[in-house]
Amino acid sequence: MNRSRTAPARIVKATRRWIGTPYHDQASVRGVGCDCLGLLRGVWRDVIGPEPMPVPPYSRDWGETGPVEVLAEAARAAMQELDVVEARTGDVILFRMRAGAIAKHVGILSGTARSARSHFIHAYERTGVIEEHLSPAWQRRIAFAFRFPVR
Repeated sequence: MNRSRTAPARIVKATRRWIGTPYHDQASVRGVGCDCLGLLRGVWRDVIGPEPMPVPPYSRDWGETGPVEVLAEAARAAMQELDVVEARTGDVILFRMRAGAIAKHVGILSGTARSARSHFIHAYERTGVIEEHLSPAWQRRIAFAFRFPVR
């Protein structure tokens, strides 16, 4: 059977290997340190290969506003955009942490987005990379969803 390297179970398995990695702003080294984007970058390298574009320095300000959804635009260039309600295990979700702000937080679903049992994996300041329940508070902050390209 020819199984895709980007099958949902493989993405989640690769992502779970990052659990316990300490939080470190703008880093992307499993076991050493990463932020939420660094987690996505590392999982990309694990399941796809080299990163598709260089990542410029970025602000940690979750309240940042502006006319361009920089993170979403970058994701659109490399991944398939989905309607948020279509997101499933292994998909990338972007969160808008404050009303009116641009999406600045990234997670990878380890269960369907709208299920009572849904979970996601992300890097969070003070906790590092964790897997947690996608609570209603997290669910209502989901602004975008993307799927890894098939490889």
